[in-house]
Amino acid sequence: MTQDFSWLRRGIAEIFPQPTDSDTEIESLEKRLTTTERPLRVKYGIDPTGAEIHLGHSIPMRKLRAFQDAGHTAVLLIGDFTARIGDPTGKSEMRRQLTEEDVKNNAQTYLDQVRPILDFDTPGRLEIRYNSEWLSKLDLGKILELLSTMTVGQMLAKEGFAERYKKENPIFLHEFLYPLMQGYDSVALEADVELGGTDQKFNIAVGRDLQRHFGQKPQYGLLLPILIGTDGVQKMSKSLGNYVGLLEHPTQKYQKLQQVPDHLLEEYFTLLTNLPIDKLPESPRDRQKLLAQEVVKQYHGEQAVKDVEAGDMPEFSLAQVQFPAKLAFLLNASGLCKSTGEGKRKITEGGVRLDGDRISDADANVNDSSELHGRVLQLGKNKFVRLIP
Repeated sequence: MTQDFSWLRRGIAEIFPQPTDSDTEIESLEKRLTTTERPLRVKYGIDPTGAEIHLGHSIPMRKLRAFQDAGHTAVLLIGDFTARIGDPTGKSEMRRQLTEEDVKNNAQTYLDQVRPILDFDTPGRLEIRYNSEWLSKLDLGKILELLSTMTVGQMLAKEGFAERYKKENPIFLHEFLYPLMQGYDSVALEADVELGGTDQKFNIAVGRDLQRHFGQKPQYGLLLPILIGTDGVQKMSKSLGNYVGLLEHPTQKYQKLQQVPDHLLEEYFTLLTNLPIDKLPESPRDRQKLLAQEVVKQYHGEQAVKDVEAGDMPEFSLAQVQFPAKLAFLLNASGLCKSTGEGKRKITEGGVRLDGDRISDADANVNDSSELHGRVLQLGKNKFVRLIP
């Protein structure tokens, strides 16, 4: 009986390697999945260079979950060591290097945000690993061995490096180490499959080369599309404001997803849901509503969808406040905190967000109420208030 691999193929951009007319000895991933006598180890690495994840980041996590549901082992790799260098992929200049404390805090928020996606409970279905386990222990001899597996020409073939070199922008030697360290992660984890965005093909291919160098069977690469943001033009990015954050209130998610352009709806359904594409509503408006309902349900449950559609979010009128005013005072005035002092403490502890963005300055000041109209002030995970004129 032919095995159904629709879960594997859904929404993918490329699987490599694939059998070709010139090299028929290559085994396809589908065949490997059919013949394997043990669960495959499916790696996805995240460098916690920031604290928050948006729906674009959820796509490889959802594919990891599909592998888990098919009986395989998801290996979620926290790049706590590589994050301190920063992936140079797609960057026109060197990334700012993070402190160990930055990385530790970001990693914890990442794990909290992916809990609704991955199976954390079934034994053998999830490994959470940190690449400092092995990368921090590499001695100079091992580093030289890694460096000897690639030439400078091969490194400069990497898109981001080639562009920077052409523009005479500095490329630092430690950045050359990044693809090699990411590749060595696959060696340390004995990965069978590595997931990544389409911009990660070079790094995943380096992992294959290093596995071969160290006597392992090379991993498969499974590439996933980069999600276009809600503006319908550029990739989803917090800096561009076209994102839907996993930490955002259900109402914010719902409202943003109802604004997804018509031409992107099928892609969003394919990448962000398990709904059958051939059974979607014909009307774009109905599709937008269904998309919003489905995504909110995934992360917050069915009751949250009912609450959003019933308009159940407390509101606070800013007309009651004299501006300029401190956000800590607004936490008190809106009823989220018992006092301005408590508001300051909650901000310092990292428990306050405005439209999903963490507020870190306990003395943050707002000059005019118009800066806050329609925005959502949040304390902790469950206390929200919409700020209205």
